[in-house]
Amino acid sequence: MLKTAALEPTLEELGVDIPPTEDDLPYSDGMPMESHHHVLQMLLLIETLNTYWADRNVFVGGNMFVYFSPEQIRGTHFRGPDFFVVLDVPRRDRKSWVVWQEGKGPDVIIELLSASTTAFDKGNKMLVYQDLLRVPEYYWYHPYEDDWAGFVLRDGRYAPLEQDDQERIVSPTLGLALVRWEGVYQREPGTWLRFITLDGFLLPTGTEQAEAAQREAEAAQREAEAAQREAEAAQREADDAQQKSAELAALLARYQDRFGKLED
Repeated sequence: MLKTAALEPTLEELGVDIPPTEDDLPYSDGMPMESHHHVLQMLLLIETLNTYWADRNVFVGGNMFVYFSPEQIRGTHFRGPDFFVVLDVPRRDRKSWVVWQEGKGPDVIIELLSASTTAFDKGNKMLVYQDLLRVPEYYWYHPYEDDWAGFVLRDGRYAPLEQDDQERIVSPTLGLALVRWEGVYQREPGTWLRFITLDGFLLPTGTEQAEAAQREAEAAQREAEAAQREAEAAQREADDAQQKSAELAALLARYQDRFGKLED
């Protein structure tokens, strides 16, 4: 008679506490963002950075939970960052960011301020990012007020990042800068927080990229048409010169028929 191999006990049966993953944890607090402009601001940051770093291993997320301690699960959940970036991680869809599952936390966080969140974002939340998550860089930005700031973690505490002479805040971690930009995004005019390269190249949206490509195509078409016109003009000049040469040759032939060839 065949003997059945004994099944090995599971980790649960051994009493090992297995931390939950993103599939086990709540990933939505059911709370909408403060305004449509806030939603668009978050999407603008996500879209432009994802487009710029399309070939880089990075996760760019927004308005989703970040779990940094199993103890957090048993306590009060705080709403996740409005925008955050994690460098050097595989690109994949995620329901939430679970630090013990991923092996690291966000490298940069941006909170979008509003009347109901400003005190919390500048107080309790900032301390969580500084003392518990140890986020290297933290920024806040108010879409409707002149209130934006950046901080870098130095010796365990957030130190302010000053604006440079171009009114930008440079991110040491990302190698990019943040700038306030007046313009239209998704048909909504306003002042937007945007990423810009250190040499002044504004990270484009998909629409801006398509428009730039269209302008380049139209410019190339204009150059091709101008080159075609120049070629046609040169051909006409060549044809005229050939015709004049033929006319002179015919005239010379008639002269020689009448008077004979000229002596050298």
